[in-house]
Amino acid sequence: MNAPARLEVEDLQQNLQEVQALLQKQKVVESLVERQAMPKHELVEKLVHKQHLAELRAKLDRLHAADIAYILEALPLEERLAVWDLVKADRDGEILVEVSDAVRESLIEAMDSRELVAAAETLEADELADIAPDLPPSVIEEVVQALPAEERERLRAALSFPEGAVGALMDFDHVAVREDVTLEAVTRYLRRLDELPDHTDQLFVVDRDQVLKGTLPLARLIVSDLEREVRQVMVAESVKLSPQDRAEDAASAFERYDLVSAPVVDAAGRLVGRLTVDAVVDYIRAKSAESQLAEAGLQQEEDVFAPVLDSFKNRWSWLAVNLVTAFIASRVIGVFEDSIAQLVALAALMPIVAGIGGNSGNQTSTMIVRALALGQIHGGYWTKLLAKEVGVALLNGAVWGTLLGAIAYFFYGNVALGGVMAMAMMLNLVLAALMGVAIPWLRARFGRDPAAGSSVLITACTDSGGFFIFLGLATIFLV
Repeated sequence: MNAPARLEVEDLQQNLQEVQALLQKQKVVESLVERQAMPKHELVEKLVHKQHLAELRAKLDRLHAADIAYILEALPLEERLAVWDLVKADRDGEILVEVSDAVRESLIEAMDSRELVAAAETLEADELADIAPDLPPSVIEEVVQALPAEERERLRAALSFPEGAVGALMDFDHVAVREDVTLEAVTRYLRRLDELPDHTDQLFVVDRDQVLKGTLPLARLIVSDLEREVRQVMVAESVKLSPQDRAEDAASAFERYDLVSAPVVDAAGRLVGRLTVDAVVDYIRAKSAESQLAEAGLQQEEDVFAPVLDSFKNRWSWLAVNLVTAFIASRVIGVFEDSIAQLVALAALMPIVAGIGGNSGNQTSTMIVRALALGQIHGGYWTKLLAKEVGVALLNGAVWGTLLGAIAYFFYGNVALGGVMAMAMMLNLVLAALMGVAIPWLRARFGRDPAAGSSVLITACTDSGGFFIFLGLATIFLV
């Protein structure tokens, strides 16, 4: 059987639209048939239903698992489950690996234990480890018992590593050769294999005890004299990882050295697996999405078509925090009600100070969170970083504060009001810089995700602080 073709983005969108059109057509035809009073009504309905299902099933059979996953993620729950029922059972496992966590949960809920076991048994140990947290314990236990001894040990090893460790991402499939054999023997060995594992750019050179000695790039194997031994052409010094290494550090190494794969060795130096670029890219994408969600105050990735109650549970906590901070900001304004009543221009100008402060704070926070993710900030550098951000805030405050002060004077003809506007802008930008550095630092210091809710907290601080600074200065110098 030929492997399903991988689609371009435009083709993928077209296939999604065609699947949606077939689903809609099926609903329309079924509705028309139901309204028609005709003999053999049920037979006609069944024939029409089968015709559309056959057409839809044929289209799904031609698609790659990742493309079917994309289509499932883009469909509402009822249509998603209808399409899922048409996917061949022997492809369930590979599609479950490809879909997002939230969508995977909805698909698993629609499957019984027998279907889940059958789907899980088609997966390799590392793939099974990816979806194991979403599977019922009884299913995992049954699958583990059915695995060969070697695969069972691999699965247990993969599940023993925490999320975010290299061991949780590594692939057990690799090609290893001995250093004392000739390149001709290596090529004969490779020809006997059905196919090479995906993303194989190098072979791993080991001794009798499976201790890693180096790597043999395929490029060297192809161009070298076949009479030579592996030890003569291998790369002795190569990037190697430990299962306990952080995935972020491994991702940095892949980016820095343009790696396609890297060996993973245990404490004794024995080869236990490899990390490939596709796993690294998937991890980076997942962490990036998680960071974006966390900044907005979302607890986890959310199915776009999730039930209302599930979405509510995902969003309520940081909205509650936002409500409290908004109430604090409103009380700050309430303290200066008399000042605002005497000078109405304050009500029009104070959102500008708060808004620009929030934007500046979020810029600082985004840079800090990214630097933390890349491991670029250590120890005593926080003081220098804070000084740098305060310097940027002062410069921005001088430029934009002067501009806004001039605009305030132009509209209201009050020199003192323009000066207060300029001073408040500078002070609030300094406050935004302090919060933009302090909030991610404090969260990282206490072992929490520095991105989680940072946007909400910084906006709250700059809003309340901006209102207090601007209205306080206006009360002192104007009212």
